[in-house]
Amino acid sequence: MVTSIILINAERKAINTIAEKLQKTPGISEVYSVSGSYDLVALARVKTNDDLSALVTQKLVEIEGIHKTETMLAFQAFSRHDLESMFAVGM
Repeated sequence: MVTSIILINAERKAINTIAEKLQKTPGISEVYSVSGSYDLVALARVKTNDDLSALVTQKLVEIEGIHKTETMLAFQAFSRHDLESMFAVGM
């Protein structure tokens, strides 16, 4: 499984519409509106790097109002949720 974080600059008036389209896109698991240098952050979870490439270069470019993206690959997950489920075994 390939997990990536996609930082998105978007047309301000279209942020909600873009977020809705993103969340309906296969491979996108979560979308957040955020403060700071970016307007939206999307988490993508796909099977392969080729799937990620297709998502970013073919699917996201079809969404009108996205001006720029920056994609970061996740190497390792450090999550409290994962730790809690690990310690909950047998309880």
